[in-house]
Amino acid sequence: MKFEAVIFDLDGVICFTDEYHYLAWKAMADNIGVYFDRTINNRLRGVSRMASLDIVLERYNGVPLSDAEKESLADQKNELYKKYLSKMSPKDLSDEVKNTLDLLRERGYALAIGSSSKNTPFILQQIGLGSYFDAVSDGNNITRSKPDPEVFVKASEMLCMPAEKCIVVEDAVSGAAAGHAGGMKVACVGDAAKAGAGDFNLKSISELADILK
Repeated sequence: MKFEAVIFDLDGVICFTDEYHYLAWKAMADNIGVYFDRTINNRLRGVSRMASLDIVLERYNGVPLSDAEKESLADQKNELYKKYLSKMSPKDLSDEVKNTLDLLRERGYALAIGSSSKNTPFILQQIGLGSYFDAVSDGNNITRSKPDPEVFVKASEMLCMPAEKCIVVEDAVSGAAAGHAGGMKVACVGDAAKAGAGDFNLKSISELADILK
């Protein structure tokens, strides 16, 4: 199969903000007296903000929350998260990731981001990739989070590329499922690779260059 485009998940693939997510959700949960730990946090990976909030609130035993109150909690978490993100810089982009991206670009691949995060543009700007990608599909233009394939389907449409010409790079099992549901092959790193969720399961992102020769 000759691929012509690569669609990357952001968090856990291009950069790592998991700890910032955890700290922000933990602070928000503590504020309303809800138990939250890293095991619960792992369930939020690749999941939209409001869907993540629903998971956090599974242990909530207070007065039922209105939609407006839930939106307020989600906003509270996001403001905390953005404070952490503001400390990010190009130093948070590893040489391995940047060299892999540059090599694929030199080989003529179209490159895109497919992320559920609404903070994607800000994160890319912080790490020095603000205008690097040919297309960015993220939480700002989708209505369904992974494992729904919408974010990757939209990325392929932005690139004017058929699904069979795209390969998705993911670190979450739900993200790998989303790529497959969108009719794309998937290369996995991190936890998804350890779970064998991809068509290609990599030990590091640099191995992507070997697949896409």
